[in-house]
Amino acid sequence: MQAVILAGGLGTRLGSLTRKTPKPMVPVAGRPYLEHQLRLLRDQSIRDVILLTGYLGEQIEGYFGDGRRFDLRIRYSRERQPLGTGGALREARLLLNATFLLLYGDSLLPIEYAAAARRLTDSAALGVIVAYKDTFGQTAVSPNVALDRSGLVARYDKTTADASLEYVEAGVSCFRRDVLDLMPADGPVSLEQCVFPRLIERRQLAGLPTPQRFYDIGTPERLRDIEEYLGVPLRRENDDARVHYR
Repeated sequence: MQAVILAGGLGTRLGSLTRKTPKPMVPVAGRPYLEHQLRLLRDQSIRDVILLTGYLGEQIEGYFGDGRRFDLRIRYSRERQPLGTGGALREARLLLNATFLLLYGDSLLPIEYAAAARRLTDSAALGVIVAYKDTFGQTAVSPNVALDRSGLVARYDKTTADASLEYVEAGVSCFRRDVLDLMPADGPVSLEQCVFPRLIERRQLAGLPTPQRFYDIGTPERLRDIEEYLGVPLRRENDDARVHYR
């Protein structure tokens, strides 16, 4: 399996922490955050990684290099100007496999990633998003996903509070490369605002519910949560997968 990580965000909500440091390189539990994510991929035998960099991307490329010291094969696609989540992916088209896992470089969801690939393979969808039902508000992220009875995404909306939106997008997805054909040929593109609505209309965006909460480094408060989570030896198990990470 190939993993693609969106690692070009500015991280403005982290203030001085990202003034001279790209968001994925913010230290968490003694390592750059992105290193934790890459180690989790490696521990699941996912070694082909594409990093989509942008802001201060040279720091990421200088630290991780070709990935050999992490037992990975890492390649890069760097935005010269902000192109959005979809645009960054479109720029990397020549590096992408026919299907690929997509992660965000500021969030961690410790599940068995192969489950997302299986969900895609077993469906006629072009994409799969992992969705978490945050019953107790642990993530402080408003629900933005509704699934229908067949497990397809019926709505994706980050702007409206609605009881039909039961799940939160959990930061892990899997796509067929053909999804790029739904994007404009140039200019900035948002996966969430441009591509997801088209997939939902075509009934080609599947959901994969998970009971495992996700963590992210989007704000100082959330950064403290993930610092606490990653700051001790981990052995996390859930109903979807068994993840062993140290």
